[in-house]
Amino acid sequence: MTWRRILVIDDDAAMRDSLAFLLDVNGFYVATYETATEFLNDVASGPVDCIVSDIHMPGMSGLELVRKVKADRVDCPVVLITGHGDVSLAVEAMKASAVDFIEKPFKEEVLLRAINSALKARPTKPADAAKLQAEARLADLSSRERDVLQGLLAGKINKVIAHDLGISPRTVEVYRANLMAKTNVRSMSELMRIAITAGL
Repeated sequence: MTWRRILVIDDDAAMRDSLAFLLDVNGFYVATYETATEFLNDVASGPVDCIVSDIHMPGMSGLELVRKVKADRVDCPVVLITGHGDVSLAVEAMKASAVDFIEKPFKEEVLLRAINSALKARPTKPADAAKLQAEARLADLSSRERDVLQGLLAGKINKVIAHDLGISPRTVEVYRANLMAKTNVRSMSELMRIAITAGL
């Protein structure tokens, strides 16, 4: 078995220790950092298979870190975690090329599944193939469901989407549930990733 190296970046020492222990007992090599800057100063210390980073940190945020990693052409998936999650943050995270976005508190298996999915996805599929696959998962959406999805992509809350479309917030909730069911996703971040990959 080849152990994978996971880097954990979080300014909360208790969370760093907890994640390090979880990943260690599940067979990963782990290095931890208090800030994104500390990680960037040490990025050449060895190969990196996946980064798990908090999104809200002093100095450089997790979102800024994702953009920096991409700009520097570091071929490494990034999973973002946050205690202040919302749809607009998830959209920003996906557009910045994070592979997943997880809200605290989360179950251990949710994080492990996100990391393992990110590792299995390497090397990444050709962009055209990924786009076609994403489009296929959205093919059965009605025009109204697509309207709601566009609103979610714009970071709008249900109440605003409802006002824009002239429907009730409750109806928006129904459409959101339909979106999750038709695309067979388990989280809003997964839905956002599919929509962005499809070019919506």
